[in-house]
Amino acid sequence: MNRPAVNPHPESSSASAMAARRRWLLLGVGAVAGLGGAGLAAWRLRVGAVKEGTSEALWNTRFEGLDGQALRMDALRGRPLLLNFWATWCPPCIQELPLLNAFYGEHRAKGWQVLGLAIDQPANVQKFLQRMPLDFPVALGGLGGTELARGLGNDKGGLPFTVMFAADGSISRRKIGQLTTQDLQYWSQSL
Repeated sequence: MNRPAVNPHPESSSASAMAARRRWLLLGVGAVAGLGGAGLAAWRLRVGAVKEGTSEALWNTRFEGLDGQALRMDALRGRPLLLNFWATWCPPCIQELPLLNAFYGEHRAKGWQVLGLAIDQPANVQKFLQRMPLDFPVALGGLGGTELARGLGNDKGGLPFTVMFAADGSISRRKIGQLTTQDLQYWSQSL
């Protein structure tokens, strides 16, 4: 007569089943947390609506250049413009500046302009630019620059924030967060 096999260690079978359930539970919690984090990031980096009149008001604005001279935005109208809001204390801003500088070098002869609008203290910006010189102009945004960014759809005030304007002064593209080479290629081809 055959006897059914008896597990000599029933507690080990129960322990391994509990361990398997725990692993699945942790995987589920991790997946939910990951999706929640991705959703939060997407919400945080979502560009809002442009406030009425902000785009037109931009072209009547003046910002202080690092040389103390006023930089008139209307002087930049008539050619495509990448307007980049950045700060010296913002790591993604610092990481994308060489990319913007390279874009400017490659596209300047085609009529493209790049303006860095620093949301920072003048001394910090000047010290930073001594270490990392840029070929494109940089102006000081101050509180007016922060309000301009909010008016252009950066409701949460995240940096970096980049706006591409077509030659006619209309907004073509906007992005909160670090630009990529692919962003710039796509943007420059879309005009």
